[in-house]
Amino acid sequence: MLTKKQHELLSFIHQRLNATGVAPSFDEMKAALNLKSKSGIHRLITALEERGFIRRLAHRARALEVLKLPETAAGPHAVGEVIQGNFRRPLQASDTHTQSEGAAVELPLFGRIAAGTPIEALRDPTATVEVPPSLMGTGNHYALEVAGDSMIDAGIYDGDTAIIQECDTAESGTIVVALIDNEEVTLKRLRRKGASIALEPANQHYETRIFGKDRVHIQGKLVGLYRQY
Repeated sequence: MLTKKQHELLSFIHQRLNATGVAPSFDEMKAALNLKSKSGIHRLITALEERGFIRRLAHRARALEVLKLPETAAGPHAVGEVIQGNFRRPLQASDTHTQSEGAAVELPLFGRIAAGTPIEALRDPTATVEVPPSLMGTGNHYALEVAGDSMIDAGIYDGDTAIIQECDTAESGTIVVALIDNEEVTLKRLRRKGASIALEPANQHYETRIFGKDRVHIQGKLVGLYRQY
C-alpha cells in the first residue's frame, strides 16, 4: 500500500509522462503536492523506486519511468497512523498479547514497516501472527512485517516478521521502531549524538539520517525475528 503522498506523486508523474513524454521537474512535483521542500519529493521518489513503481534512468535529467501503478486508485490512509474502529491514533502497541502455557503467542500484526525508506505502518485489526514465546521479553509486544533491505547486515530481511517490545525509550545502539515527525515509521538502529538522534541502517547503500530529539519518538525495540521459508 502506498502512502497518500506517494500515490499522489505517482499519479502526477504518470499523467505528465502520458501528456508530454517528459517527467515533471522537482519544483513542479513540489508545487503539485503542496510540499515545502524538494527533500520531501526526493524521499517520495526514493520510496516509489524501492517499491518498484518507478525507475530513474541514469545519465539523463528528469528521466523517470513508471513501471507499474497501484492495483486500486483508492487513496490510502494517512501515514504514521493506526486504524482502529472509526478513529485514528499514532502508531502504538498498547494491545496486550494472549498466551497460554506452552502455546504460541498471538500478537497483533501491524503493517509492513520499511527497513529502507520509511513507509506507513497500518494496523489491520483482524490481523494477528503466532510466534514462539521464546522470541519475546516482558511487557506488551506487537509484530511488524519488514519491507526493504536496509537492515540486511543486521540479519533483518525483506518479509521477516519483527517482534517489537513496546517502549518509548531505548539505549544507543538498539534497533528500534521510530516515528519521525509523527508521520513516518521506520526500523533502524538508534544512535544518540548529543542533542541529535541518528537512525542508522545496516546496509552501506543507505544513508544514516539525523534528526533533532523532538522529531523522533520511539515506538518499541526489536526483541526477535520470525522467518518462514
